[in-house]
Amino acid sequence: MGAGGVVRQVVVAVLAVVLMAATAEGFISLKTYRDIRRVNRNGAPFVGLVVPNAYEMDPVLNSPSFSPSNTVPYLDVEGRRFRFGTIGGQNVVMVMTGLSMLNAGLTTQLLLSLFEVKGIVHWGIAGNANEDLQIGDVTIPEYWAHLSLWNWQRHGDGPENELSLEAAGDYTRELGFLNFSDYTVGKGANPELAANTLNSIWYQPEEIFPVSGKPEQRQHAFWVPASKRYLAIAKKLEGMELPACVNATTCLPRAPRVVRVSRGCSANVFVDNAGYRQFIRSKFGCTPVEMESAAVALVAHQHGVPFLTIRSLSDLAGGGSALGNEAAKFLSIAAQNAVDVMLKFVPLLGS
Repeated sequence: MGAGGVVRQVVVAVLAVVLMAATAEGFISLKTYRDIRRVNRNGAPFVGLVVPNAYEMDPVLNSPSFSPSNTVPYLDVEGRRFRFGTIGGQNVVMVMTGLSMLNAGLTTQLLLSLFEVKGIVHWGIAGNANEDLQIGDVTIPEYWAHLSLWNWQRHGDGPENELSLEAAGDYTRELGFLNFSDYTVGKGANPELAANTLNSIWYQPEEIFPVSGKPEQRQHAFWVPASKRYLAIAKKLEGMELPACVNATTCLPRAPRVVRVSRGCSANVFVDNAGYRQFIRSKFGCTPVEMESAAVALVAHQHGVPFLTIRSLSDLAGGGSALGNEAAKFLSIAAQNAVDVMLKFVPLLGS
């Protein structure tokens, strides 16, 4: 073989090594990949702790109940910081998602893809659709639904009219609808106002692809159940004492309670409207209403990973004060109550 042939072989070999290295790195560096393998080897399985915002995470970081890892306190991957430590003898990995269903779903998927997680606990604040409860109460729902996947019906069609693509199995009329004309002010006195060109929206289940199923074969999920075992454990927290005062001058009517409830509802919507609050309460039985939990539930459900959500009520969505939304006033006590319940719950997973 001539010198030219040798050079060509060397160049091909070098290119092959470079390509293999790039392939191995994928979307994370080899160093980060090695760190991920190390924390899984030394600490897994973890309880995955998923929290929406900094004001719901900082009380955990400042709590003596959380002990950061001495070896790898955190890893930064794809814009997310995964923090490692222990709570009550349980090894945990904690990550903040940011606002919205998109962020919550992406972050939970990343958590489950990178780390060996035996269960997920999600906590934070929420609006309240159940007038039997008060600000500061901590709710633990049995089921979660995503309420912002809609089929928006054209003007002139009604409940008896089949939705577009309904026959193909893409959409359904089984879950009920919201008709905008039902909320027209003064329509009784003026029949011409009864019709509304916005017509109706029909709520739809999510399409899911469970890891235990056949790839690309969809299933549908609307009410996603929390772990029965986790719910049973949470019953032990129902008598837990929680503070009733934000400060010396601002207190709630009674001490907040930990309450297991039937249903929670999520959407990419901040609900500050009494009409809509009352609608989703009567139609779906929602208690906490917020923007992340159903996404966490859907991802965990598809992976077959147990999960539980702990949501403290920060305001009566859309009403409760003539002065405006109460969330800002009671955010601190609501966030702290959710954190306190989470910190009591996680150690019980070892029992």
